[in-house]
Amino acid sequence: MEKEGEVKYMEIKNTISTYLIEQIYHYGVRHVFGVAGDYVLGFCNEIVHSKLALINTCDEQGAGYAADAYARLNGMGVVCITYCVGGLKVVNPVAQAYAEKSPVVVISGAPGIKERIKNPLLHHKVRDFDTQRRIFEEITVASTLLDDPKTAPYEIDRVLTTAQRYKRPVYIELPRDRVTTQINDHASTCKVQEESDPKILQEAITEAVIMINAAQKPVIIAGVELHRFGLQEELLKLAEKTNIPVASLLLSKSVISELHPRYLGLYEGAIGHDYVREYVESCDCLILLGAPLTDVDLGLFTARLDQGKMIYVTSEKTSIRYHNYENIRLHDFVHGLMESDIRIRKPEDIPRRDIQTFIPEPEQKVTAKRLFQCLNSFLTDDMIVIADVGDALLGGSDLIIHRRTEFLSPSYYLSLGFAVPASIGAQLANPSMRPLVLVGDGAFQMTGMELSTLARYGLNPIIVVLNNRGYGIERPMMDGPFNDLQLWQYSRIPEIISSGRGFIVKTEDQLDEALISAYEYREGFSLLDVHLDKHDMSPVMQRLTSRSAKKVTAEK
Repeated sequence: MEKEGEVKYMEIKNTISTYLIEQIYHYGVRHVFGVAGDYVLGFCNEIVHSKLALINTCDEQGAGYAADAYARLNGMGVVCITYCVGGLKVVNPVAQAYAEKSPVVVISGAPGIKERIKNPLLHHKVRDFDTQRRIFEEITVASTLLDDPKTAPYEIDRVLTTAQRYKRPVYIELPRDRVTTQINDHASTCKVQEESDPKILQEAITEAVIMINAAQKPVIIAGVELHRFGLQEELLKLAEKTNIPVASLLLSKSVISELHPRYLGLYEGAIGHDYVREYVESCDCLILLGAPLTDVDLGLFTARLDQGKMIYVTSEKTSIRYHNYENIRLHDFVHGLMESDIRIRKPEDIPRRDIQTFIPEPEQKVTAKRLFQCLNSFLTDDMIVIADVGDALLGGSDLIIHRRTEFLSPSYYLSLGFAVPASIGAQLANPSMRPLVLVGDGAFQMTGMELSTLARYGLNPIIVVLNNRGYGIERPMMDGPFNDLQLWQYSRIPEIISSGRGFIVKTEDQLDEALISAYEYREGFSLLDVHLDKHDMSPVMQRLTSRSAKKVTAEK
């Protein structure tokens, strides 16, 4: 795979589409997610006859979420859709990818350049022919219209290298009369030249090392960018070399194994576990690496992190205490810390939660608390947890993840409907991992149709639907009929699509039996319809909604 900032020399293929496909493949992409339409049919046909696999989803939004999850695991994901009616349906998933730094490439078909003469009213057009492109410019870091065969190769390279450099989505618009347009055979070069200023970098590292060595109780707070920029191994080496404990944030959960002896736990301010909060907030040196601080990560601003004790480095900002440094790359800083003479400390006995064996109580009604206790003991090394928004995410945050990058969620953007389609992208990106999907009934009713896609491509996630007849996370804040949902018979959905297995779960013994059966069933997906009281919630959600309700009341 191409290294960031590296010049690449590729022999250009003979058409715009074949070159685009070749470059996507070069970045490690093997699957493209999308829904076809007349403006993109020609390019879809090119994909079908290439080294890439085209994964047809039921809806464009599902394709966007699948590509996002694929990107988080694989390093880049691609969604391919038609003009406006398809493109505008992936705006929300792409906005999520931008907010959470996931390099998704959007390829949209479009009316031909020759068709645009005198601005005719072609179908799917909204206002102007460039309306869709202008919308995507707001939620991507680079965009291009491949209308000129002379510049198309350079534009493709420019956009893709920008996606890789910033780990954010990009937009490529391909008019249908340019799909097979010939391009000249010559070398295309593109370079993203953004190296750290060596003097400034060294000054920042020197100040950071002095601060760390002078501290009695430092802690590393590892952020999601360590995952996005491939720095997890560097993080482990730093923690093991120095014996400094590591905490993660909700968005970066599973940045390292939560069974690692240097792992402290999930820091969520007052919403998280007291032992983690008390440890972190009592430290005299906070080393925040790749951790953009969001209101969710900060426990709705209940976190107490003193900037005067902080070394704060992300892909976009470096500050040590109250000093700001420019022109420093995150990977250079992390590597610089690794190579520095940081004092080795005596390993501490870090308090941690143990995975307790779940013993079901026969005929006992399932509660949210006991559900997540059961799932915690059910997790295996070959599972990746994909949590949707709501108690699926909050309760899921208490699960102990065995290895790194085995927990995916939209925990900053918080868009409902991510988990089921994300399981498609996740399992295709890493077939050795079996997704355990946690999804509320509200989120499931938005994108649950992608079970059909799972069936079509022979995927086998285990899907746990938290069925509490509505938007449970909102009820404690402000309840009303707007939180209620029509009750579905989720366990019977496999009958409709002639694939998979369904289970009704109302008691603890039924839950235990269903999970065992689901794990043993490998031929397709399993769906567990877990019935919960509509006012029941996990302990984490109880703490969160209590604070949210106070905030809503105060704003009235």
